[in-house]
Amino acid sequence: MIELRHLRYFVAVAEELHFGRAAERLHMAQPPLSQQIKQLEAELGFMLFHRTKRSVQLSEAGLVFLVETRQLFRQLDQAIEAGRQASRGESGQLVIGFVSSAAYNVLPQLLLAFRAAAPEVRLELHELPTTEQLDWLRAGKIDLGLLRPPVEDRALCLRTIMREPMVTALPETHRLVDQAQISWSDLASEAFVLFPRPLSPHAYDQIISFCQQAGFSPHIVQEAMQMQTIVSLVAGGIGVSIVPVSLQNMQRTGVVYRPLAEPVPYAEVAVVWRQTASATVQRFLKTLDCVIKS
Repeated sequence: MIELRHLRYFVAVAEELHFGRAAERLHMAQPPLSQQIKQLEAELGFMLFHRTKRSVQLSEAGLVFLVETRQLFRQLDQAIEAGRQASRGESGQLVIGFVSSAAYNVLPQLLLAFRAAAPEVRLELHELPTTEQLDWLRAGKIDLGLLRPPVEDRALCLRTIMREPMVTALPETHRLVDQAQISWSDLASEAFVLFPRPLSPHAYDQIISFCQQAGFSPHIVQEAMQMQTIVSLVAGGIGVSIVPVSLQNMQRTGVVYRPLAEPVPYAEVAVVWRQTASATVQRFLKTLDCVIKS
């Protein structure tokens, strides 16, 4: 059986064209080296060297074999480096789910930092609501998710990475746009455009609760899954909405944002991953730590 050590012995002799110098290079005695080369030739079925008392020369077959053996070692080195990169989470693929509003706050910064830290990792992104992300995580269709907590699943790990206040989104012609801040009672007679409760139960329940504390139940005339759709509907005069403050970064024409008077609901973004995290996921989490600390 041909082993890698036999090929290394052959390359050393082929490059030195001298068994004594090759033996010194390999830190071994000359007789065992000569014996190993003879065994390799017997295994291959052809001569690698023409030997005389004064010289050692590669045979024609040996010259071809040297070219291919060097290529083999280059491929081996590449395989070893690829394995090391994978073990450090610096190669492979990372599939990420994210809620739409994350695209306006934490996601761009995270992606920039991760691509700088691990440029060889292929990123695949899926815009998904929280409930669907959890299903995909359990099924192994995504590696991690940026979603709205809470998450009640002990098989998943969760870390809240962002907490931002929610604000009122108004059509630019609305009667309340001249106010510096909006009280909940100001919205009692308004039509609301909101996201469905399953999209973010905690934030949804906060909004309903604060409306009820102000003495009314919100009149929801339209629901939309995507935050940009909600903002577009507000711009179209369908109603008002309560959205994360980072939605202001979208700069949608026809919409004005105003802060709410206390109490203010908060929207959170968490990163969620399976307990058996791959090296690439762990690398992403380390990048996340650096982004948060900065």
